Amino acid sequence: MNEKNISPSLSRIDLNLFRIFEVVYRERSLTRAAAVLHVSQSAVSHALSRLREHFADPLFVREGRGVAPTVMALRMAPAILDSLERLQQGIGRLQQFDPATDRRTFTLSLPEQLEPVVLPALFLHMRAMAPYCRIHTAGVRWNELPLEMSAGRIDLAIQIARPAAAPLRQTHLANAQLCVMANARFEGELTAERYLAAEHIAVASWRRGLSFEDLAMRHLGLTRNVVQRCQNYLAASQVVAGSDLLLTMSRAQAEQLNPALGNRLLNMPLPLPEMGLSIYWHEDVEHDLANHWLRQQILTLTQNSSSGVSASSLL
Repeated sequence: MNEKNISPSLSRIDLNLFRIFEVVYRERSLTRAAAVLHVSQSAVSHALSRLREHFADPLFVREGRGVAPTVMALRMAPAILDSLERLQQGIGRLQQFDPATDRRTFTLSLPEQLEPVVLPALFLHMRAMAPYCRIHTAGVRWNELPLEMSAGRIDLAIQIARPAAAPLRQTHLANAQLCVMANARFEGELTAERYLAAEHIAVASWRRGLSFEDLAMRHLGLTRNVVQRCQNYLAASQVVAGSDLLLTMSRAQAEQLNPALGNRLLNMPLPLPEMGLSIYWHEDVEHDLANHWLRQQILTLTQNSSSGVSASSLL
């Protein structure tokens, strides 16, 4: 193709600038865009200046602590984003992934309390199926996932199921019914009134933030008195055995942990939904062969009763 056949507007512009446009448009922040692109904020500003000069429009204007697209940017965005996505898909289909020979490292984000269940079985599975690949685990907060995944620092995440908007994609992994664990001295029926009046222990991987049951209760306009927090259900169950605290968890996991403790397992007296887990990934790797392969391996492990990573063990 010679120069005279190229669109005049494209012949004078660096097409890499459209990637800058895309990230700023998605993040609504030059700072976050720079982090995603692994460049300085001044580099992002310089790229935007070139785009502004080319299109004779500001494209993005300051709004609070971030930026907002102009009318021109809003009109340009669908075509730019669609073209970049189709280009990414085309490249992804050309990429090859052979688990028997590939040497990449996958980084998986999951709550700390799931690591003892997921990591040992996944490690053994990877040794057999992809002997040169490696799995690293990390803990990333929900609101940080889009940025961490877009930057390529996280490949997949296993999190408490919740609706995911772009740029995240998800697939269901497991769900389970909730129950309440109390020590053997607890007498009578657990009513909603007794549950709300009791003191509770909650399991969470983060110093701040609500557990699944607290989030579900908030939707009902309810709160409970959490006096203790810890990072895994075994420790929480042991605390329950020696105290009057109540612990809310999945019934399947409670039945696995409780035989040696002798606690009571009670029905959840509030109309809370089942607890679920989902796998999450970034839309940029939707068609990436390696990422797709890893998603399938995790799903296979949960469906294989001999793996030890069943839906009941996860929840």
